[in-house]
Amino acid sequence: MEFGPLTRHHRGVSDSAFEPGLAAPAEHDFERGLQPRSFDDFLGQPEVIRPLRLMVDASRARGEVLEHLLFAGGPGLGKTSLAFVLAAETGAPLRVTSGPALDRARDLVGILSQLERGSILFIDEIHRMPREVEEYLYGAMDRFTIEWTLDAGVHARLLKLDLQPFTLVGATTREALLSPPFRSRFGHALRFEAYAPEDLERIVERSAALLGVRIDEDARTQLAAHARGTPRIVNRLLRRARDVAQTEGDGTVRAEVIARTFALLSIDGNGLERADRRVLEALGRAGGGPLGLKNLAVAVEEEEDTLAEVVEPWLIRRGFMLRTPQGRVLTPAGWSVCGFDPPDAEAPLFAARG
Repeated sequence: MEFGPLTRHHRGVSDSAFEPGLAAPAEHDFERGLQPRSFDDFLGQPEVIRPLRLMVDASRARGEVLEHLLFAGGPGLGKTSLAFVLAAETGAPLRVTSGPALDRARDLVGILSQLERGSILFIDEIHRMPREVEEYLYGAMDRFTIEWTLDAGVHARLLKLDLQPFTLVGATTREALLSPPFRSRFGHALRFEAYAPEDLERIVERSAALLGVRIDEDARTQLAAHARGTPRIVNRLLRRARDVAQTEGDGTVRAEVIARTFALLSIDGNGLERADRRVLEALGRAGGGPLGLKNLAVAVEEEEDTLAEVVEPWLIRRGFMLRTPQGRVLTPAGWSVCGFDPPDAEAPLFAARG
């Protein structure tokens, strides 16, 4: 799910709600057309939507501000989109920022002091927020106050700023990087999982209708199968297929259009992209592993975080590689697609590692 019809002025979301550090305005403008507008529009993630609906209804019935929420899961699974849906469903003003943008405590204080009662403060990549800034949030989340010390020594003064009750929604791809005291202050953690193929097909159908693209059932199935369980990826593939259909066909996305699109994007018959193949080939050259993340990153000339958070999870889900205490290793399925022949002793060696 990606940014969509909830514009910056929808339900109290103004231009000032978007803080530095997020995607460029052009990217927001392009993605807004595909964003869900309500819980009913949000396809997939039933284990997230069900409790969230319940919490919203219960807090509304009590006349209380929704408690703080943590959205955890891989990139592209709809965490930011759900924050916009939450603002729409509650009618609450929304402020959006990111962890890297809050590099000083005064940045946070400036935002918090402007929040209205019931506002939703969405912090993307909250795990990248400096620890000093995180600590200022403790009092804001617990008691809706911020306290800080002015001057030092005998002249030190403790100042307190009272805040309007608000809901903090944090999104993270690396929940383990949040300190336990910080994580415990969230009322509920909602964890996003990879989407089932049938949910991705429904997303393709909805996105195609919003984009005015004709697409047949086989094409929808192919796109869903190669989307790695991620709505952002399936929508990206749909847009490229639309480009191919418009420039090389009659505008309808069919199976042959999908095949040309995948060839254009260097996606092979196993669903592997160039980065995936480089990782498997590096392991193949290393005799199947084990290979540590640092060495693997050097071998494929890629950032360690990108490998660990973007490339490897899908390869592991597909059964092409494993993470072991000794390092990354190829599975028999990985050997079959990496382009290298396994060593003669690979079968018993792999069984011992398992």
